[in-house]
Amino acid sequence: MNKIAVFASGTGSNYDAIMKAIQQGKLKADVRLLVCDQPDAAVIQKARNYGTSVFIVDRKEYASKVAFEQDIVNALEKHQIDWVILAGYMRLIGETLLQPYQGRIVNIHPSLLPSFPGLDAIGQSYQAGVKITGVTIHYVDEGMDTGTIIAQEAVKLEENMSLEELQKAIQKIEHQLYPATIQQLIQKGE
Repeated sequence: MNKIAVFASGTGSNYDAIMKAIQQGKLKADVRLLVCDQPDAAVIQKARNYGTSVFIVDRKEYASKVAFEQDIVNALEKHQIDWVILAGYMRLIGETLLQPYQGRIVNIHPSLLPSFPGLDAIGQSYQAGVKITGVTIHYVDEGMDTGTIIAQEAVKLEENMSLEELQKAIQKIEHQLYPATIQQLIQKGE
């Protein structure tokens, strides 16, 4: 069984969707570790509720990004991680982490990349007045949301749709598309 580490910085809605997909038999993987860079993030309690090991790593406690990422790599190796799944992890991944997991780090982003990379993509697309936005799953490289696209699904902005309604529509797609795409990647890699 493929061993996964989920990296998250916030509420953990995609972590939760991944865990539910595993429980329902839609995703055949073992989430061995949650890596979180925010000591007060809600995802930590979700992980503990599921019995997932939690590694909280505060960047401020490290002299350099290299040292910070090396500590993460050590934790990944300890848990024999095959895949790194970013689920609302709000840091750029550097060479120290990219190199040993090349082609095995995946991210989800709430826009149709290459449009609206970076922070607050939902707000950016809403403010821009686009008629279609969506969700992108991509491999992680050294850039911000620049890796090779694996999967995308569009979300149409309905007339008079609020920002909150758009957020919910995007999350609904994320919570279905991400576990399904992770399963396809695992099957392809076996």
